[in-house]
Amino acid sequence: MNNQSISRAPFFFAAILWVAASCGVSSSMAGGLKLGDLCRLKGQETNTLQGLGLVVGLQGTGDGDAAPKGRALARMMQLMGGPMAVDAAGRLNIEDVGDAKNVAMVFVSATIPTVGAQQGDVLDVTINAISAKSLDGGYLMLTPMLGPRADNPTVYGMAEGRVSVSADAPPTSASIQGGLKMETTVRASYVENDRITLIIDRDFADFNTAQRIEDEVNSLTSLTMGDRNASRLSSPNHNAGADLREPAHARAIDQLHVEVMVPPLYRDNPIKFIAFLLDIPIQLANRSKRVVINEADGVVVIGEDVEIAPVLVTHRNLRIEAGGGGQFVEVGPDGTPSAAKLKSLADALGALDVPTEDLIAIIKTLKAKGDLYGEVIFR
Repeated sequence: MNNQSISRAPFFFAAILWVAASCGVSSSMAGGLKLGDLCRLKGQETNTLQGLGLVVGLQGTGDGDAAPKGRALARMMQLMGGPMAVDAAGRLNIEDVGDAKNVAMVFVSATIPTVGAQQGDVLDVTINAISAKSLDGGYLMLTPMLGPRADNPTVYGMAEGRVSVSADAPPTSASIQGGLKMETTVRASYVENDRITLIIDRDFADFNTAQRIEDEVNSLTSLTMGDRNASRLSSPNHNAGADLREPAHARAIDQLHVEVMVPPLYRDNPIKFIAFLLDIPIQLANRSKRVVINEADGVVVIGEDVEIAPVLVTHRNLRIEAGGGGQFVEVGPDGTPSAAKLKSLADALGALDVPTEDLIAIIKTLKAKGDLYGEVIFR
């Protein structure tokens, strides 16, 4: 190839990483992961609280004569004992407060962490204006916070406090650090009908992973789980020994969920079983046939086993032939030519100072044409 015909862009070629066999990972299996690294428990998720509130103390940047804000302000003043006029039908007369420009109706939200929250805990809240121009300098009046379901009127917490508008955020969005106090306890429920459900992270979710987890869990016994009474109770002279030696029972539901029955020995203490379960090592199939692309940061991660068909790559004034008697050909262990590797193509492009965006464009085209034998993931 004539290197003189290639334009050399003064661009720093982004880091290209390969998962190589020299890293100590076998070509067929990838180790070093625990079950808790690749899945979570059903019930171990965040929950959202929300409410509608009023922000007061604004400098003329509120909702103006918005009727919903006027009704909400009149109702709040009535509940606090303020003198409010009513019409002939007994409805609140909002004329006195309808044009208040220092008040804004806002949407308030907060996130309960995956571990749940106890009564008395304080959480951060996020506030977004509905029609106000700015929330800067405002104060959120006491606001009841409900769950995400509109049919459940339970008040889980109360939000209040001086709002803070970030310098790099729009003035219609604000936050209050520790502005929500929990009024009831929200527990993360992991066990249902003596079962737990493992939810596999979507980066690992496939049928092979689900089956490997099922097989690994089903190989557990009381002895392997470190129960101090298992060896004594599982002796031939003990009637319950057969039950105690039974393996834990797991069943893969699909590529994302694995259901595990809590063994009878741990029904009174499922946390002990869960702690052990999430700590067991899991051997997964090698992910070396993957390409992960982060276009925003200019990073391309190429697995060592990603192959490409014999192709002629022409991009701008660049021309590279891969495989099939081209400029570079992979040689197999027996000395015969084999399919070209994508990492070899990336090596060739990198040696020519080809920008990362050009490499990404070539990978996209190869995948679209069906000449890239591997999975391409965009971040």
